[in-house]
Amino acid sequence: MDGKRRSDIKPGLHVNIVLKEDQRTGNLTEGYVQDILTKSPTHPHGIKVRLETGEVGRVQEILEED
Repeated sequence: MDGKRRSDIKPGLHVNIVLKEDQRTGNLTEGYVQDILTKSPTHPHGIKVRLETGEVGRVQEILEED
């Protein structure tokens, strides 16, 4: 899944995100979702989340589901 629907994302989910500073390069950061920051049900660039490490970015892909 690509992370564009809020309903697909839950705290603890293993994801790849793109950080704001990496949007041009497309570098992905792997981690686990702590908080979901996007309020709308969908977003064309990915749902914004905070990882357990404190990094904030938009979900590009979901790596595993519980």
